[in-house]
Amino acid sequence: MAQSDSSKSPPATKHWHFETDVEGIGWLTLDVEGNSVNVLSREVIAELEEIVGHIEGLASSGDIAGVALLSGKPGGFVAGADISEFDQMSDPAILPEALKRTHAVFQRIEDLKVPFVTGINGFCVGGGLELALACHYRIAVNSEATKIGFPEVKLGIFPGFGGTGRSIRQAGPIDAMQLMLTGRNLRASQAKRMNLVDKLVRHPDNLRWEARKAILQKRKASPAPFSKRAMAMGPLKGRVADKMRDETAKKVNKSHYPAPFTLIDLFEKHGDNPKAMIRAEIDAFVPLMGSDTAQNLRRVFFLSEALKKQGAKPKPQFSRVHVVGAGVMGGDIAAWCALRGLAVTLQDMDMDRIKPALDRAKTLFKKRLKAKQAVDAAMSRLEADVEGKGIPRCDVLIEAVVEKLEVKREIFETAEKRLKPGAIMATNTSSIELERIAEGLENPARLIGLHFFNPVAQLPLVEVIQSKLNDEASIRVGCSFVLAIGKSPVVVKSAPGFLVNRALMPYMLAAVERVEKGESPEQLDAAAVAFGMPMGPIELMDTVGLDVGASVARELGQEVSEESRFARLVAEGKLGRKTGQGFYRWENGKAQKAKAPPHGNLAGLGRDLVQPLVDTTEIIVSEGVVADADHADIGMILGTGFAPFLGGPLKARQDGKA
Repeated sequence: MAQSDSSKSPPATKHWHFETDVEGIGWLTLDVEGNSVNVLSREVIAELEEIVGHIEGLASSGDIAGVALLSGKPGGFVAGADISEFDQMSDPAILPEALKRTHAVFQRIEDLKVPFVTGINGFCVGGGLELALACHYRIAVNSEATKIGFPEVKLGIFPGFGGTGRSIRQAGPIDAMQLMLTGRNLRASQAKRMNLVDKLVRHPDNLRWEARKAILQKRKASPAPFSKRAMAMGPLKGRVADKMRDETAKKVNKSHYPAPFTLIDLFEKHGDNPKAMIRAEIDAFVPLMGSDTAQNLRRVFFLSEALKKQGAKPKPQFSRVHVVGAGVMGGDIAAWCALRGLAVTLQDMDMDRIKPALDRAKTLFKKRLKAKQAVDAAMSRLEADVEGKGIPRCDVLIEAVVEKLEVKREIFETAEKRLKPGAIMATNTSSIELERIAEGLENPARLIGLHFFNPVAQLPLVEVIQSKLNDEASIRVGCSFVLAIGKSPVVVKSAPGFLVNRALMPYMLAAVERVEKGESPEQLDAAAVAFGMPMGPIELMDTVGLDVGASVARELGQEVSEESRFARLVAEGKLGRKTGQGFYRWENGKAQKAKAPPHGNLAGLGRDLVQPLVDTTEIIVSEGVVADADHADIGMILGTGFAPFLGGPLKARQDGKA
C-alpha cells in the first residue's frame, strides 16, 4: 500500500478514530460500531490497514511523535476476532489470505519507526492480545476487570494473528505456551510479571497520561530474558515439547482436541525463532479452523452466549440469599453465592451440620481468591443461621435438603409466610416435580426450581425449572439470578428428573448393571472417557452419591433391585465420594482405581455406553421438556460435560458419532 501524504486528513473509517495533538502524538481509538465490545472483523482489519498507511506517511515525514492505541468501549479493549465470521472464514479458499492480511498489518505496526503504545482496560484476549503484542509498549489498568489471555484453544484453534511467536518472544516459551495451551486469563499484575504488559496504572483515567509519557520517552518493551528463552534452544526445546505433550495428554485426547498438540508441534519446530514461528503459524492454523472439533466448539460457544440473554428486563438486582440445608449441595451453593459477592445466610438444624459447609467454603475461597483479605471478606458474607433469621431479608431463598417430598413441603410452607414480596422461592430438587412440592402453598406459582449440579464450583449449569403454575416473568427473574452468580441457565419443564438427571440415570444404571454382571468398572469408566466424557458412569455415580442416584431412579420409576451390589452399598452407608467408599474407595477426593483390563476398542465401548443417554435426551426433546435440541445439547454439555467437541448428544447423533 502506498504511504499516505502527511498533509492529508486521516482516512474516513467507521470503527477507528484517529487524531493528532499539539505534541505530535497520534491518538487511535477503536470503537466498533454496532457492537457492545470491540472485535477484529475483516472490515475492522481493512480499516486498520488504511489507518496504518496514514501513520506510516506521518512517521516518514516526521510529523508524528508516536501513536497511542486505546479502546472507545468502557469495559474492555478487544475481545478478539469476530467469531460470527468464523464459519465463513474456515473456507480454505478464504482463510489463508485473510490471515496473511492481518499478519501483514500487525507487522507494519511493529515495524513503525515511531513508538506505538497501547492502553488496556478490561478484557484483552485472543486477537486483541495479539494486536497489543504487535505494539511496542503495553500499559494496563491494574484492576479485577482487566483480563489478558489467549482463549482460542477453547474454540479448537490457537492464536493465528502472530500471537504464538510474539508471546514467546515476550514471556518466554514456558509461560507463553502454558497461556496458549490452557486458554486461561491473567490478571494485569500476572501479565506484567510475565512480561506481556510493561506498565500498570491504577485507574483508566491514567492510561492517556502514561501512554503520552511512554511515547515522548520512546519506551519499548524488552523481550524475555535469556534464562527464559533458553528453554526453547538446542536439545532443551525437544524435551520441553515432549513434557508439554505428556501434560496436555493427561487433560485432553489428541483425536478429540488436536489444536494444543498442533501448537506444540509448531513450537518444537520454531520455538527458538519467534519470527519463524509467526510465519509458520498460518499453515498450521488453517486445517484446525475447518475441523469438526472447531465447528462444534463454535456452536457450543454461541449456544452458551444465547443463554446469557434469558434474563428479565429491566435487570433485577440481588444482594442477599438464604439457603436451607447445609449438606454438600446446599453448603456449596451458599459458598458459591458468597464467592460471587452476595450476602448469604445458611440454615440447618444445628451448627454441627453447618460447620463442615463453612470449612469447605473457606477452602474454596482460598483456592479462588488467594489473598487473605479477599478470603476474609468472603467468609464475612457467609453467615451460619440456625434459626432462619435471614429469611425475611433475602432476595432469593434456595432449599437444598434431602430429596423427601414432605420435608420440602414443610420448609416452603413455613418460609412463604416470612419471605418479603418479590423474593424468589426456589428448590434445588434433583427430580421431584415442582407441582407436588408446591401443594399447600398460599401462592404455589411463586415456587420455581433452581437445580445446581455437583460440584457446584465447577459445573456451570443451573436448570431453571418451570412448573405448570409459573408465569414467564418469574422464570426470567430466576434466569437473571443464575446469570448474576456466574452460572448458565437452561429452562426446563417440571417433569421427573428434568433434563440432565433424567438423561444421566439410564446411562449410569445401565453401566451399574454391567458391573453387577461382572464387567470391570475401571474399564467402563475408561471407555466413557475414551469416547469423550469427562469421567466414566461408575465414577460419576459415586460422585453424585449412591443415595441420590437411588432416589432419582425411584422418581423416574427405575427401581434398583434389593439384591444388587448397588442396593447393598446404599444400605451399608457406602454412598460414594462423600462417605469415602462406594463402587470405589475415595481418598482426598479421588477415586482409587485398579488398572483397567485391556479392550480392543475402548472408544467403541464408550459409544455403546452413552447410547441410553443419547436416546433419552432425544425423548426429552420430543416431550417438550426443553425448548429444542439446541437447549438439550448445551444443557447436557454444561451439566454433564458431554463431549463438547461433538457438539452435544443430539448433534453427535446427527453427525453419526453417537
